[in-house]
Amino acid sequence: MKKSLLIALVVFSVTQLWAQEKKEDMNFSIPLIGEKAPSFIAESTTGTLNFPSAYGRSWKILFSHPQDFTPVCSSEILELAHHQSEFDKLGVKLVVLSVDPVSTHKDWQKALEQLNFKDRGQVKIKFPLVDDNSLAVSRLYGMIHEKTNSTKGVRGVFFIDPDNTIQAFYFYPMNVGRSTEEIIRTVNALQTVAKDNVKTPSDWKAGGDVLLPYAPTPGDTKTPAATKDTYSVSWFMTYKKLTN
Repeated sequence: MKKSLLIALVVFSVTQLWAQEKKEDMNFSIPLIGEKAPSFIAESTTGTLNFPSAYGRSWKILFSHPQDFTPVCSSEILELAHHQSEFDKLGVKLVVLSVDPVSTHKDWQKALEQLNFKDRGQVKIKFPLVDDNSLAVSRLYGMIHEKTNSTKGVRGVFFIDPDNTIQAFYFYPMNVGRSTEEIIRTVNALQTVAKDNVKTPSDWKAGGDVLLPYAPTPGDTKTPAATKDTYSVSWFMTYKKLTN
């Protein structure tokens, strides 16, 4: 009886330990804003990529997909390629991640470059498509959903500044395409606030008026006087016109 009880306890303990390890394996944390972008070395359609150090002091966007040849992801790749010149002007390097191998990436890229998407003609995909068949990078960036432990959660976008610090990120579901215009708008906003020490209001677009940083002080409710470059809509909201 005692021997059977001991065996049962050992089996239970081992099972619990395995379950805990399995749970920890599935718990991939997302690197947060202000943290350094995790580094990785991986194969891509443009060769071996050492990310993010290969891009030096450039801004970088890591854009991930769960699978090649999916319709939503295909439309996103084509949009990124179509807007390549805008990313170039902003000094942004694009890196696209997918969990399929490089051989499939190359087939996907070739097929996409032959399309006349939105009657805009064919486009060249100049950014690398990174092989994450092992899911190693997806785990580094917390893009695997712990409830499913599948590639279905790999739909992230990470904005990384010249110091390789994450400045913004967001995730989208499989069935909703991401907005390239919003990605460009976000980059413009991040670069503007970093350069001019300001904030951007809701729905801000490049060239629009910005907000001055404001920390509420008890009793400080006097609306600042307007200047050549500033105006206030309230004592706690002062706008600035960007002249550069």
